[in-house]
Amino acid sequence: MSDYRRYRVQGGTYFFTINLLNRHSDLLIRYIEALRDSVRRTRAERPFHIDAWVVLPEHIHCVITLPPGDDDFSNRIKAIKIRFVRAVEQDEWRSSVRAAKGERGIWQRRFWEHVIRDDDDFAKHLDYVHFNPVKHGHVTSVAQWPYSTFHHWVAAGVYSKDWAGGEIADIATGERR
Repeated sequence: MSDYRRYRVQGGTYFFTINLLNRHSDLLIRYIEALRDSVRRTRAERPFHIDAWVVLPEHIHCVITLPPGDDDFSNRIKAIKIRFVRAVEQDEWRSSVRAAKGERGIWQRRFWEHVIRDDDDFAKHLDYVHFNPVKHGHVTSVAQWPYSTFHHWVAAGVYSKDWAGGEIADIATGERR
């Protein structure tokens, strides 16, 4: 079995990418209320603060902050994924390995996480999360995408409604676009 070493910071702020197994699916937006309920129920059981969140048809990007003294992000992500799977009808294709283990074929097994290091890192990831629907061609304007905390940040005065992303960092490469 692989030994995944995760950098953990108690009370830390983390960026995540969580993918569906089928990268051509629209399951997350088709069952958006089930996903929202899964997040809501998980937050009630294992509190965390949502700094930024965007739901695309087949993946999620989010930035969350854990309570002081807590570094258990893995079980929060796991709980959200399990609750969502239980709320979705079982009609997806499953490999023989997943079927033998009684696993659903909805989520990729792992997720990608990054500890936010400072205010600049936070700002870059916040922009990346909110610009993602435009990056993937789902909309031409960030404000057009309904499944995003962008609208919350506009109401808070952080972004203007017509914010287009400007000089967005490509988180994967660190390059500016």
